[in-house]
Amino acid sequence: MPQIDLVIFDCDGVLVDSEYLAAQIESQLLAEAGFEITPEELSERYAGLIFLDILKEIEKQSDVPLSVSLIEKVPELFKKRMQDELVGIDGAREAIEAVAKLYPYCICSNSRSEDIKRMLTIVGLYDLFENKIFSAPEVGTKKVKPAPDVYLYAAEKMHAKPENTIVIEDSVHGVRGAVKAGMRVIGFTGGSHAYHGLADVLTEAGAETVIAHHSDLPAVLKALSEWKDV
Repeated sequence: MPQIDLVIFDCDGVLVDSEYLAAQIESQLLAEAGFEITPEELSERYAGLIFLDILKEIEKQSDVPLSVSLIEKVPELFKKRMQDELVGIDGAREAIEAVAKLYPYCICSNSRSEDIKRMLTIVGLYDLFENKIFSAPEVGTKKVKPAPDVYLYAAEKMHAKPENTIVIEDSVHGVRGAVKAGMRVIGFTGGSHAYHGLADVLTEAGAETVIAHHSDLPAVLKALSEWKDV
């Protein structure tokens, strides 16, 4: 029977409802630079990527030159808005507390640790993750998702086998990174950035199952611990 050594949570869009907020800011900056894209389109195409990689992808697909100076504007704009507008995902605390009784757990995120701490503090979750945060740009190889590196680094530090690690992810890029790491994935569609068809897209990327509510997480983890293919 498969065991679970570690449960890894993504942060943005899984624990804090920040993906759509970031998409609104980035959409506005892109429009000012001459590339029109709605927050909804930005979330659907690029959720899970850092803004630099989003700019690179857009430049490949369009004739609009985009300056990396746009990146410098995001942190301050996001900081101002998240203080008043950021909320946690419903049921996250209860789910984490349930997981904590059974399995080791942590966060693996493309966000900077400083931003993760600030976001978790605002929504009242930081106490559950102190010393359990792995920021992809800051640890190990410093390669961000969809590279598998941050997941593998966290598993090593948490003394977990990748094949016995479960990752909860809300983006295609995150799912693909976890799958590359040899981990099993639960897709999550409970963030406000989720769109119709996201569950199917996450499944196609490699998620074994998908949930829309954190209240379903304990039961799904139990099922995954009993069966290899669910």
